[in-house]
Amino acid sequence: MNILAASLLAVLSLTLAGCGEKTPGNIPKMPKTEAEAPTKLADEFTAEKEIPSVLENTLTPEEKSALLKDIMPSASPNEPTPEEKFLKLRKDADAGDAKAQNGLGVMYYTGEAISKDASGKILNNDPETAAAWFHRSAAQGYADAQFNLGLMYANGEGVTKDATKAVELFQKAAEQGNVDAQNNLGVMYYAGEGVPRDTDKAAEWFKKAAAQGNADAQANLDAMK
Repeated sequence: MNILAASLLAVLSLTLAGCGEKTPGNIPKMPKTEAEAPTKLADEFTAEKEIPSVLENTLTPEEKSALLKDIMPSASPNEPTPEEKFLKLRKDADAGDAKAQNGLGVMYYTGEAISKDASGKILNNDPETAAAWFHRSAAQGYADAQFNLGLMYANGEGVTKDATKAVELFQKAAEQGNVDAQNNLGVMYYAGEGVPRDTDKAAEWFKKAAAQGNADAQANLDAMK
């Protein structure tokens, strides 16, 4: 019997679509519990058409051109550049906007916002900073961020793996109608991860997600039968 849970990357893409977005340093360590005060995040964003200094003197002109395309792909004339999108999200996130905080977390998770470690090395992505922004948004009750943070706890990305915390966050998002949280909550109940195993509750959440058109939830229901 194969019970399906949404993966983090796929979920993040879906979350951003639901938010109306096209996308989802010295890197501070994530607070490990919601009770701890959030760490101030460093501004680590490489501007468009800017090669990170650590690479500037080691690349040929052709390699620099190729790297720029990888770091900052061109936006269409009607869309903001990645730099513009980051700066707008960061401004709104710092002002406390939960949707922007979630979107900023996605940018850090996917690597669209460029981060560096303490030595200046460029990171492919930054799950710790992503989790920090998801924490801020989730604390305001934003369902997509609760879901994203739940997945990070379930997978142990950016935070210490904690199935119980994942269940709590999935529950909060699921109760607000987040379809993927409903499916994943069903998975947790079915597997007995972070919560006592309860196939009736698993089926209940799978049914709620399937009623919203979630194909994984429907497949899980079919597998249970």
